Amino acid sequence: MPDMEVELLAAALRQDSSDLHLYVNVLSVRLADSLPAGAVRIRRRRSVAQRLAGREGPVAELDVTLGDRRLSLRTDRGRVTGEICHEVRGIVLSRREADLDEWIGALARALADAAASNARARAAVERFLA
Repeated sequence: MPDMEVELLAAALRQDSSDLHLYVNVLSVRLADSLPAGAVRIRRRRSVAQRLAGREGPVAELDVTLGDRRLSLRTDRGRVTGEICHEVRGIVLSRREADLDEWIGALARALADAAASNARARAAVERFLA
């Protein structure tokens, strides 16, 4: 995918990132709806009241696995931390922390790489952008 398309994808991922809790919740739902099953794992933090009321609770952790990259986003007490891993057959070869902008850029690049090599992934990216 050309760099211009990657930048457009990154811009679409960055939109509405001013409210971090809302941003992570919306991003997790959009990614889960767009990407193939198993590519996105969402872990939520629920209080007892939320469990009793049948509510989902806010996203505590979002993991996106595309090819040999696993991108994790964690929320804790109003802070969002990102992690970018190079993973082969379940073994993490490298891991580094990333701020939100770097994490979004890495996610955009991973989505673009997947879209360039796979027609189903390209359709998923197009659904995400729609």
